[in-house]
Order: sequence, then structure tokens, then C-alpha cells
Amino acid sequence: MTTMHITHRQEAFSLAYVRAVAATAGFRVQDGTQPDDDSVDLTIAARGPGGTVRSPKLDLQLKCQLGRPADEPTWPYDLKAKNYEDLRHTDLQVPRILVVVAVPDDVNTWLEQDEERLLMRHCGWWVSLRGLAASTNMNTVRVQVPRAQRFDVAGLTAIMDRLGQGGVP
Repeated sequence: MTTMHITHRQEAFSLAYVRAVAATAGFRVQDGTQPDDDSVDLTIAARGPGGTVRSPKLDLQLKCQLGRPADEPTWPYDLKAKNYEDLRHTDLQVPRILVVVAVPDDVNTWLEQDEERLLMRHCGWWVSLRGLAASTNMNTVRVQVPRAQRFDVAGLTAIMDRLGQGGVP
């Protein structure tokens, strides 16, 4: 039997992770543009009134890395220069963030389940590149991902609340 390449498995896992967080938080998830030529994998959407902006949306670029990041306040992630450029602009109608999901090196430990629980390892974190300077790098740009900005139910809800009040992520 042939299985998916590890990078395809990482992509599928990060999509499932974000969808699980959004569903639990009560937000809709819309697939990004096809083809993904604008660095948008998914869009998170709220429904109805909630502040000064009705039905706010958030675009996400998803990445998945093997291995848990070091236990530091921030950790480096090397993002493709094209994605960096697409995510740093301030004139976007829908704000964008980068979500990096870290998974164990051993794919067999990514998921555990029984009749009582479903455990996905490890975690996702987010960072906004909005307003950062243009880069002269042609291949990748090293960005710092704040460990305090977990992409979890509380983190996503806080982002959507800020967007609903006319703020930024």
C-alpha cells in the first residue's frame, strides 16, 4: 500500500488541526483560493453582528513543521519569501496570519484516540506579519513565532473579537 508523502500528511494534519479549533470555537471555515497563489489556505468567518464589523473574516496561511519548537518566548520559522510578501501587506481587505502547526518527528505519535478522547500532537501557533518590512531574500525569510500566541480556541476567539471591533489580529 502506498501512503502520502510526509509533506502531504503534514499539510492534511495542519488543515484538520485548524478546522478542529475553529469548529470548537464556533466559526465557519472556508477553503482558500484555488490555486493557492495568494498565500491563503483557509478563511475563518464569524456570523452576524458582534461589534463594529459585521461577520469578520480572517485568512490563514498554514505551515507544519516536524519537531516541537524550543521552549523559548519565540522560535524561528523559515517561510518562503513569496508567502512572507503576501502576508506582510497592510492594505488587505481580510487580515492574514501565519499559523505554524508543530508535529512530532514520528508520524505514528501525531494522533491518539479512544472512546473518550482525541489527542492531536503538538500545537499550532500564529503570527501576524502585517506591516513588516519588505525582504530582499529570494528564497526564505526567517520569522519569529511567539510561543504565547497559541492557535487554540481561546486564541482564535480573541483574534475574531478584535477583528469584530475593527482591530487587527
